[in-house]
Amino acid sequence: MSPLPRFSVIVPAYKVQAYLHECLDSVLSQSYPDLELIAVDDGSPDACGAIIDEFAARDPRVRPVHLPRNEGLGRARNAGLRTATGDYLLFLDGDDTLTPHALRAIADRLKETGEPDVLVHDYARTDWSGRTVRNQAAIQLTEHGAAPFGLEDRPGLLKLLTVVWNKTYRREFVEREGLAFPPGYYEDVPWTYPVLMAAESIATLDHVCVHYRQRRRGSITRTTSRRHFDLFEQYDRVFAYIEERPELAHWRPVLFRRMVNHLTAVFAHRERLPREARADFLRQARTHCRRHHAPGHPVPLRSRLRHALVRFGLHRTFHTLQRASALRRRILKSGIRLLKALRTAALRLHYRVQRRLPLRADRAVFTAYDGRGHGCNPGALETALRTHAPHIRTSWVARPEHHHTIPTATHRVRPGTAAYWTALARSKYLVGNVDFDPRLVKRPGQILLQTQHGTPLKHMGLDLQERPAAARGTDFAELLRSVDTWDHVLSANRHSTLTWERVFPGRYRTLEYGQPRNDVFQQATSADVSRLRETLGVPEGTVALLYAPTHRDHRRSRHPALDLERFLRRLGPRFVILARAHHAYGEPLTAGSDRIIDVTDHPSVEQLCLASDVLVTDYSSIMFDYANLDRPIVLLTDDREAYEAARGTYFDLRSFPPGAVARSEDELIDIFTTGHWRGSRSAQLRSAFRERFCPYDDGRAAERVVRHVVLGETNLPPVVPLAERHPVPSAAAALGRFPQAGVPQPAGPPTVLPPAVLPPAVHLQTVGSQVVSSQTVGSQAVGDRV
Repeated sequence: MSPLPRFSVIVPAYKVQAYLHECLDSVLSQSYPDLELIAVDDGSPDACGAIIDEFAARDPRVRPVHLPRNEGLGRARNAGLRTATGDYLLFLDGDDTLTPHALRAIADRLKETGEPDVLVHDYARTDWSGRTVRNQAAIQLTEHGAAPFGLEDRPGLLKLLTVVWNKTYRREFVEREGLAFPPGYYEDVPWTYPVLMAAESIATLDHVCVHYRQRRRGSITRTTSRRHFDLFEQYDRVFAYIEERPELAHWRPVLFRRMVNHLTAVFAHRERLPREARADFLRQARTHCRRHHAPGHPVPLRSRLRHALVRFGLHRTFHTLQRASALRRRILKSGIRLLKALRTAALRLHYRVQRRLPLRADRAVFTAYDGRGHGCNPGALETALRTHAPHIRTSWVARPEHHHTIPTATHRVRPGTAAYWTALARSKYLVGNVDFDPRLVKRPGQILLQTQHGTPLKHMGLDLQERPAAARGTDFAELLRSVDTWDHVLSANRHSTLTWERVFPGRYRTLEYGQPRNDVFQQATSADVSRLRETLGVPEGTVALLYAPTHRDHRRSRHPALDLERFLRRLGPRFVILARAHHAYGEPLTAGSDRIIDVTDHPSVEQLCLASDVLVTDYSSIMFDYANLDRPIVLLTDDREAYEAARGTYFDLRSFPPGAVARSEDELIDIFTTGHWRGSRSAQLRSAFRERFCPYDDGRAAERVVRHVVLGETNLPPVVPLAERHPVPSAAAALGRFPQAGVPQPAGPPTVLPPAVLPPAVHLQTVGSQVVSSQTVGSQAVGDRV
């Protein structure tokens, strides 16, 4: 007899054939496989039943249930409940999905909190465009404090959306309490509140486990029907549950307020109630408020008027106030638009006046990544400018939330303000790693330095004309107009020079001086590394692995390539992960744990590189910077074909990698458990990579730029050869040892490592827009045309 599964995932399906494949796949592809999937065909007239049977034929974990006729969502879930055998129950609607690794996160949290009756986790709303927005009440799911707990300890959980699929339930608890779903709309209400009140132990998981799809048409919340009157009967069931249990009476005032809020929301939603039924709904709301009235729980001031209108059934008054409120909003929006137009006109006039005033030769303005904080190449140059040209006063353009990263000696400027336009109009030097405001009018005598932000691996500039997923509506004519304002472009190597001059054709001068942001790698000390690790919370004696994947142009959401917790478990206790998500996604890579440190919002990538012992990345340009540290680099390229198709790369990383290359998570684990990540072959590959892409990053790149561009010097500091550079060693290397990773286990196909010995003449050559590896071309080796 096979053991019972850990999870039973119950999925009712009715008229969701377009979404059901994705839903069922999201469950069966979980990295935690100990589950049964109970898919209930609720008499659906479309292909839902056939889809369920197809999945059942392919995967024995799928248990199909077919109802003879449509029973409704509640009874379909009950049918799944009767079939479930798992330790814990989850419910998922047929048009929603589980996020990758959700069940593993849930399983780990259940174990951490002692197998509670209920685990409440987070969700994110996904609209028809694919845009994902996290639950706004996620603060209630904090994992700080004692766990498990009772509802009395965290009554704020009652403020969460009354849905069944944001929780995991212990099956024994559900059966003991005799919990079941009633018929009708809003069947989650008389399930959710009794569950939370009856549970002896509750825990929370601050992790998005469900993507809740909000369809344009077809969902209950967007259906106009008198069936929304079912809400009254569902709350009758909630208060009847309390009546039968006097010990729960103290929850009546809270639930009364929740009921009034819910009734108000349904009535105010224009798409739910038929026009002729609205007055009747408000009359029934008045009756229910009188029936279940329970004073004692204060109502916020902003909600008191709405509560009063619903409680007293003042339909016409409510309708009149709604119209007045809508009129007020329209007037307010019109006023705001007028004020914005006047402000824009005033700023244009201000900028025009400032452009007629003399340039200030002692002023320089810097910015990075469209208003982010002090950093990257502009940050390093701004610091060098204050050192080597102290007569120049510097300003940094950044949004207010990034002002804390700007040095106190630097003037802080907000984008779009009068001070911003004054700085652009009067400063002699303009320095940025992306384009300045397209409304910039470059004046005679101004010098614009485009620093770029890394060595290009992925296609850039005009090469994106053939890559619509990556271009995303780029105005290439505007791009070229911007290029025409550039005076200097920084380059770290010959490959960058040839690429920039082709994809950004212009009259500028390319400065092959190195990447200023990498100067710190040659200047930092072991004491700096120790201080950074202590600040980040890296335990002493551990190997810190920096995981920094790039973004995917062809995906709206983050690419879930790596299960960090599984990866870390396989590596063993002597490893920690510094996880940095790309800023384009606006969310961390993980909810966090003791050995996974989220560094997504850390202002300095260079400091994270210094604090780490090894880099794991994919197609990010961080590999070219990290190579300057001469520390191990491992690539995870599980979606190489998709990335190449969507964005394109200038050379094949498999032919010229900076270290070991993995095609999957299992191969990545194998690289670490076998020690290949720090072996002699990886060091050999890294050495060749550094020689190709790090010829000028000797710690004085910023100084060379400042001396040439600002001070006008031609006799610049010579470049220190690679063999004579001594970047600061990693903390683990400084100790003279690396801990052994976990015991290797068979994990899929063999690890992808380049050949055991470098070919006698491995070079790169430019072929069209691609830089490819080659031993020889004809009979002549090609080594300098990168």
